Amino acid sequence: MAPGKPGKSTGASENPSVTLFREYLRIDTVHPKPDYDAAIRFLERVGTDLGLACQKVEVCQGRVVLILTWQGTNPRLRSILLNSHTDVVPVFEEHWTYPPFEAVKDSQGNIYARGAQDMKCVSIQYLEAIRRLKTEGKSFARTIHLTFVPDEEVGGHKGMEMFVQRPEFKVLNVGFAMDEGLASPSDTFSVFYGERSPWWIKVKCMGSPGHGSRFISNTAAEKMHKVINSFLAFRESEKQRLKSDSSLTLGDVTSLNMTMLEGGVSFNVVPSEMAASFDIRIPPTVDLKAFEEQVATWCRGAGDGVTYEFHQKCMDQHITSTEESDPWWKAFSGVCRDMKLQLKLEIFPAATDSRYIRAAGHPAIGFSPMNRTPVLLHDHNEFLNEQVFLRGIEIYARLLTALASVPPLPAEG
Repeated sequence: MAPGKPGKSTGASENPSVTLFREYLRIDTVHPKPDYDAAIRFLERVGTDLGLACQKVEVCQGRVVLILTWQGTNPRLRSILLNSHTDVVPVFEEHWTYPPFEAVKDSQGNIYARGAQDMKCVSIQYLEAIRRLKTEGKSFARTIHLTFVPDEEVGGHKGMEMFVQRPEFKVLNVGFAMDEGLASPSDTFSVFYGERSPWWIKVKCMGSPGHGSRFISNTAAEKMHKVINSFLAFRESEKQRLKSDSSLTLGDVTSLNMTMLEGGVSFNVVPSEMAASFDIRIPPTVDLKAFEEQVATWCRGAGDGVTYEFHQKCMDQHITSTEESDPWWKAFSGVCRDMKLQLKLEIFPAATDSRYIRAAGHPAIGFSPMNRTPVLLHDHNEFLNEQVFLRGIEIYARLLTALASVPPLPAEG
């Protein structure tokens, strides 16, 4: 979709929810130096305006999780958690049509900014859905918590991963969580009930050094050649499996990419050591122990002095039930049927903070209500149309009404 002409920055006719969204987009929370303080002040202001209880939890120095709470009429029941992250990924401004932190809205209603899809839109949609429900005088048995977490874009290690271990998270008494999904260019809405496990593996090959003019035997490069061939042959087989089966999505297969290659000090010196790094994403259907044995076999097959080490090794394979017998899914899917939303159930191809929530024992769904929208997270010219954004508020309002009204479960007495 080609960008239209820039529209007016604001105006009397602009929906206040859109104005609030654009205000949030203008807060620069880009890595490596995200302005988290400004984001927290903004969100705390909105939460206070909505009459929500505010709590700040510093999980480590400079990393604060903001919790906004709409208390339910029966606090003993498990709560609904609405999670979103405040950080965004870096930009290359020369490739953007409009400045990425000005939230320009063009004549077609497309709002351009880093975070427009990933995922400041969802944060504001949560808040504006609650505003709508409160304005209508609604109240629910279950408590609704909103968490705004840092550092998701750099792995969540100083954000949600630490937060789920803290007592402040445990007292939230989470029953069901929603987190980010992806845009969908078609009419359907993507719903993610699990994620692939990210493995970052570094393979090191030791070999005989020598002068670059000679045929040295047992070199690190020869071993590395075998390693790379084995890894990339597997990559090709998974790529072809995805291509040949239209029922599969990216989240259903194992992706593998060589992302770094190191070695050598001079043109005329055969190096004694080389290293290659691989980013591997493994679906929950794969036996992780067996897959690691396959990695070890590839390395042994390359010769002596070949070792591997993990820089990230996620072993959690929890998935969230999408069976109609599950009360949470029944509530979620029922709203979607009533609203005639076409859902596509998928395994998330990358990683989000949902994996930490699921690993803590709580069902979580990744869902961003953005259909008929090109997938532009982390891309140049990231945008979201204001009508798609406003429709998302309506969808969340309906979802929250259903989820926060799920009757007491047997485990809740």
